[in-house]
Amino acid sequence: MTRMDLHILGCGSATCSLRHMPSCQVVNFRDTLLMIDCGEGAQLNLRRHSLKFHRLRHIFISHLHGDHVLGLPGLVSTLDMLRFTGTLTVHTFADGIAVLKRVIDFFDRERGFTLEFNAISPDGGETLVDTNGYTVSTFPLFHRVPCVGFLVKEKPGLRHIDREACNYHGVPPYLMNDIRAGADFVTSDGRVIPSTHLTRPADPSHSYAYCSDTMFDERVAQSVAGVDWLYHETTYGDDCIEKARARGHSTAREAATIAQMAGVKRLLIGHYSKRYIDSGELANQAREVFPNVTDVNEGMVFDLNKP
Repeated sequence: MTRMDLHILGCGSATCSLRHMPSCQVVNFRDTLLMIDCGEGAQLNLRRHSLKFHRLRHIFISHLHGDHVLGLPGLVSTLDMLRFTGTLTVHTFADGIAVLKRVIDFFDRERGFTLEFNAISPDGGETLVDTNGYTVSTFPLFHRVPCVGFLVKEKPGLRHIDREACNYHGVPPYLMNDIRAGADFVTSDGRVIPSTHLTRPADPSHSYAYCSDTMFDERVAQSVAGVDWLYHETTYGDDCIEKARARGHSTAREAATIAQMAGVKRLLIGHYSKRYIDSGELANQAREVFPNVTDVNEGMVFDLNKP
């Protein structure tokens, strides 16, 4: 089964607190690290999670508020001091690229690695990364500034060989990969043995959606329909619903409503306002709508293969 882990590096909102770090997560897909948002302290919590800096390949910035991006200059500088090699690609909006390039180049102009920027559309609907194992795409969110969410989807794997059936029908070893990929087998006497008779179903593929800052909107549920894991911001509880609407955020109950509408398997909540000492009260409000809720904290790791 493919390794696909989610590491919570930061789950607080814009105002700093002693309880939480600003927004930052890492999806570890087969030891390739995909960072989603890069708040201050991102590099410190990379260390705490024992994640290998040289495995970082992509950083996805959901929007250009400081608590989602200000960790980037320091992280790039540290990567250079660690003699990072290869290419690191930062995906963000065009106006942010211009600012970030100036800041990063001022402090770390002669880098020993390639830092690329990819301009993304605030309208969403783009595939940013497409590999043999996974894709990363965007969908629109509804905040005070342009904002997108990210959908990480594992690609379907090959079917498993049924050794007993293959041996019975005399399938030669050199055809096994073709059989796994769906090719039928023709015996020496001309009989066609369907691939499904020679294989077992592939392991299920999994998906993870990240909803950064957004107010409640049914279009979000449409964008994440059917995903296994959903992270959705819950800056406020029921006591601050008007403040949530005014500031372009969601309450825990609204996040749970999105999860229910989308038919997801598991909901993770975060991006807590510093007013809440215990995120458990937000989780309890969410569970009144959607039962499978976890209020995340820094240091948590989730196996995305097990919704």
